[in-house]
Amino acid sequence: MLKTGKSERVELYKEKSVQVFLSKFLSGELNELKPVFDPKLGYRYPEVEAILGEAENVEDFLDRLCASGIIERKLYDKVIYCPSCNSQNVSTHYCCPYCKSFNIHKGSLIEHVKCGYMDVEENFRKGEKLVCPKCREEMKRLDVDYRKAGIWCTCKDCGKSFDIPVTRHFCRNCQAEFTFEDTEIKDVYSYSLNEEVKDEIAASWIFAAPIKAFLVENGFEVEAPAFLKGKSGANHMFDIAAYRKEQTKKLTVMDVSIATENAVSEQPVIALFAKIYDVSPENAYLIAIPKLSENAKKMAELYNIKVVEARDAKEVMKTFKEELAKNSRKR
Repeated sequence: MLKTGKSERVELYKEKSVQVFLSKFLSGELNELKPVFDPKLGYRYPEVEAILGEAENVEDFLDRLCASGIIERKLYDKVIYCPSCNSQNVSTHYCCPYCKSFNIHKGSLIEHVKCGYMDVEENFRKGEKLVCPKCREEMKRLDVDYRKAGIWCTCKDCGKSFDIPVTRHFCRNCQAEFTFEDTEIKDVYSYSLNEEVKDEIAASWIFAAPIKAFLVENGFEVEAPAFLKGKSGANHMFDIAAYRKEQTKKLTVMDVSIATENAVSEQPVIALFAKIYDVSPENAYLIAIPKLSENAKKMAELYNIKVVEARDAKEVMKTFKEELAKNSRKR
């Protein structure tokens, strides 16, 4: 379930950075946002850094979108931070429990099944063969002639042997050494678009994106989605707002509505009228996919809302091409 209501998410949709970020998911450029590890800086999200222009605000940006329910996160990794300098450039040392040196050799313990002799694997090796040092019999088949009995380590500094090393960490940035007790561990996430939010915005975006591209090609300044302040002081969201540079006051707004049954009902017409009443654009279009109900058509005509009915984006483009050609002839 979404953590916040649509009104809270709409406030976030107003931010240009959020619009650009979501467009990457909706266009298919991103299916999942995964962190990239940089040896000097640790885990980063380059795609988000490119949008925000800086790395410092990335975590806050993703946290806000996650808290609003727009994106969902999944544990990707856990990162060890140096307690001295906060660097993620940390290595793990497996150390001798006696002298704490990490100059250890890891080997395998082998048991000869027939005679029961057990030793490290190196002592069984005779060239490419495994030969029991006790009874001199060659061992060929794992789990038949011999079995692996575990791990055995030897410290090359103090010479002592042991089965379980001690774990210590070394910071490559400031050369500090520290143990598990002192370490800082933080979660690192990958992110994906919440499917509920995707359903909420994707349908309109699929049609709005090619319309935006078409209008830009024909000399319009376009925002999609667009957030416009009305006479009342309230902000209203439209799927598209467009104007020509030399005619900034001649604003055209559009909403896309996709029918859940056979035809789009009156509700999107009422919603669009409420917004244009406050914003007062020169033209308002409702793009109904695949068509508008008869009652909704009458209402749209009453409210001076132009209706475009289409089964897909291509039909929408065809209608706007005809509209532009008609306006050119008038001029």
